[in-house]
This record gives sequence, C-alpha cells and structure tokens, in this order.
Amino acid sequence: MKVLTHTDRPAVESFHGLVAVSPEMRELFRLIQRVAKSDISLLIRGETGTGKELVARAMHALSGRSNGPYRAVNCATLTGELLASELFGHVRGAFTGAVADRKGVFSLANKGTLFLDEVAEIPLEIQPRLLRVLQSGEFIPVGATKAEHVDVRIVSATHRALRREVANGRFRADLMYRIRVRPLYIPPLRDRTGDIEALTWHFIDLFNGENRRVGAIEESAMQALTTYRWPGNVRELRNVIEGAFAFGEGSVLTMDELTPELRGEEPPEDGVPLYETLEDRERATILAALTTAGGRRGEAAAALGMSRTTLWRKLRELGL
Repeated sequence: MKVLTHTDRPAVESFHGLVAVSPEMRELFRLIQRVAKSDISLLIRGETGTGKELVARAMHALSGRSNGPYRAVNCATLTGELLASELFGHVRGAFTGAVADRKGVFSLANKGTLFLDEVAEIPLEIQPRLLRVLQSGEFIPVGATKAEHVDVRIVSATHRALRREVANGRFRADLMYRIRVRPLYIPPLRDRTGDIEALTWHFIDLFNGENRRVGAIEESAMQALTTYRWPGNVRELRNVIEGAFAFGEGSVLTMDELTPELRGEEPPEDGVPLYETLEDRERATILAALTTAGGRRGEAAAALGMSRTTLWRKLRELGL
C-alpha cells in the first residue's frame, strides 16, 4: 500500500481562519487586505461551504472598525416578521410575545460590522427598510415611531446571482447596487489548485487526538479526494475527514474510510450517504415527515417535535 506522509504536504498560508496554497486564494487574501481598509459595502459570492463568513470576519478584523462589534445574521432562517425584529429590534407590545424592548443587530453592530448571510433571501417587504439604513443610516424598530441612527458597515453574502433575482422580481435593483459596491468571489474548492490536498492535511491535524492519530494517507485515497468535485466545498471535505476519523482506525487514512461517493460507489438504496452531514440528515428527516403527513406541515411539525414556525424556518434554511 503506497502512502503519503506529513513530509509530502505542501506549505500552506493561514489567513484569518482560511487555509490555502492555491494562487487563486492567495490573490483573494491580498484583495481582502486592500478592500478591508475602505468602508464600502461588500457582497461575497460563493457556493455553499466555501467560507463566506470567514471572509466577512477577516474583513472586520482588518478594517478600521476592528475594535467595534461584529454581528452576523442568516437571513434565510427567519420569517419576515422575525427577521425585521432581528435586524431592527422592536418595542414592547409591537407584536404577540414582545414583552420587552429588544435591540436589533443594527443597533448592536453600531460602529462595527454587520454580516448579512444569504441576503438574497430577505423578503421583499423588508428590503425597503434595509435600503433606508444603507442610504441614511436610519431605521425604525418594529412598533416604534422614532428613527434611530447607526454607523454600520454592511458585508453581505449569497450563493445566488442577485442580478437573476432582480430579473425574477425577487430582489430590488436599487438595494442590489447598494450592497454590491464591490463584489468578491470565492472560487469553489474544485477550482483551487492544490487546496484539496492542503486542507486534507489541515483537517487531519485538526482531528488528530487521543482516540486516533493519523500520520499518513493511502495514495489512492488522496487521489480520490483530489479528483472529487466537492459540491459542498470545504465544509464537505471537513465532514469527510471527520467521518473517516470516526469510522476508521490506525495511523493511515485509507480509501475504504472515505464516503461511497469518493470511492466511486453508488449511495445506499435509501439514497442517504453513509457519512451524511448533519444538514443532509436533517433534510432527509424533514422530507420523510412531510411525506408521511401528506405534505401537511402542522402534522409533520408535530411528528418532528417542533413548532410550525420552526419547521417553516428549517424548510427555508435547507432550501426545501
């Protein structure tokens, strides 16, 4: 069995939690350093799992606002009413359950950076209010009458093409131009020269511990890793290596410890990969409950032990 050892690993560059050897990512690191010093709004584009929030955090850390707060919100996980409250806050009595005043993330991020993940998912009825903050720095908390003023830098991210969302009537053109003053593109893992191998070793170092220590990789396993297309990008690679640690043993990471997809095998008959991610598992569980309930969300939510609101949020979050 031919193996590759730590001595064969490439030298990596670590940049605010991002690890790479590829010229594509090194150029992105240089661009982040240049753009971070300005105060313009940024839109980070990239596939799921490429590390968009890590880029946003790097932007904040390298900016003149680094001593200020950093806040983040995933716009795909909340209903319109809850998202408005999360962004702008609310006053007591603004809606059922609003028993006290609550500050939103715009207030909490004052003098700092606010990261809006999956910004393309913001409902149309919320978008004019977000546009007002970007234009004037003012917003009105839900249920209030007096406007508040904040000084916040906005960094947004999406895996969708905003121009297509605008063309389809799901996103305001004026808001798009406000949040994408400068777009940044994170290349997918499959297009990053040498990063699959470098990240494989990085995650091996991360998971090495008392239960198992890996010092080598079977050559055929590394070949499988470097030729796979990685639709889930860096997040998927991390999951695969973590799964290999959990299901394998010994000091060599072998081919048979990888997922069926990487071994060139068909997934199990139920369509769920052996080493599925938690997100995949949750998606399959919810779909099964909906199928059993004949599509009735109330019944499915009850069977899953969650509220209808939680189920609705998870459907949006999982892209169902």
